[in-house]
Amino acid sequence: MRVGSARTAAAEWIMQHASRETGFLGAYFSGSTIGLPDDAELPAASDIDVVIVTDQAEPPLKLGKFVYRGTLVEATYLSWNQLASIEEVLTSYHLAGSFRVDTIIADPTGQLRTLQLQVARHYTERVWVRRRCENARKRIENGLRAIDTSAPLHDQVMAWLFPTGVTTHLLLVAALRNPTVRLRYLAARDVLVEYGHAGLYPDLLKLLGCAHLTPERVEHHLAELTRTFDAAVAVVKTPFFFSTDITATARTIAIDGSYELIRSGCHSEAVFWIVATFARCHKILAADAPPDLQCALAPAFDAIIVDLGITSSDTLIRRAEDVIRFLPKLWETTEAILLANPGITAK
Repeated sequence: MRVGSARTAAAEWIMQHASRETGFLGAYFSGSTIGLPDDAELPAASDIDVVIVTDQAEPPLKLGKFVYRGTLVEATYLSWNQLASIEEVLTSYHLAGSFRVDTIIADPTGQLRTLQLQVARHYTERVWVRRRCENARKRIENGLRAIDTSAPLHDQVMAWLFPTGVTTHLLLVAALRNPTVRLRYLAARDVLVEYGHAGLYPDLLKLLGCAHLTPERVEHHLAELTRTFDAAVAVVKTPFFFSTDITATARTIAIDGSYELIRSGCHSEAVFWIVATFARCHKILAADAPPDLQCALAPAFDAIIVDLGITSSDTLIRRAEDVIRFLPKLWETTEAILLANPGITAK
């Protein structure tokens, strides 16, 4: 499917369904596809992300992934309160990138257009790029310092994994690249090579704990994840914000996309999303699966965590501290990329 066709289907769903909801203020495209031309082929392991803006202070639970007219769409609600300040949007590395180009699907009040034009005008200015980098750095530090060691293992792992993975986003933001979720390590590797800092990349993999893993070992863990994923899909009842990532519909991304990375020679780059999906599956299993199924599937999750060098809550906290101690070195590289980036303007 072409990206343009997928966008057309997603926009049609917005107009036919989301636009009729109470409090609807507009919608826009987000995610990894916003920089792709309409005639580009939509990767099989990709979806079309749309954000629905509402006047509700507390937006509804994320709709997540679903298929509409043959297109895999991922829909998220966002309160207008989070977009009301142009300065805050320009500072947020998660929000700003969606408005650097015209991504608007619907804008009944005209407020989104005003926001988009202002963000696009200032997006590449060094002061705002640096603030977004600082925003990513704070996300790392705050996340890693907030790990609850009394939580279940899967929650502890997620609390460590996602802030650790934001180390890649720091580099991507400085390079004016999309801070992608699943492919963040692959994208960061490309940026480091392009800007002459490839020597830093092994450090990122070491912080994640996967630098020593072979393609065969990663594929073994993915095979175990596949069994766990299918079991979680079969029992899930409790709604989580990520629930639609663990469905038969999303299997193409979570499982097939990881196999594709491994077989293309990027096994290390597949580890982040394998571990994230493993942890999410076990959160579902803890909520909805019988104890015997949880026990049967636990060893596979334990095995990949041990392979990452995490054998206890204490070692997980030490790994978090390793990331925090690494931040000054990472910031030096981030600053070097920011200063060398020809797309960044001085103003």
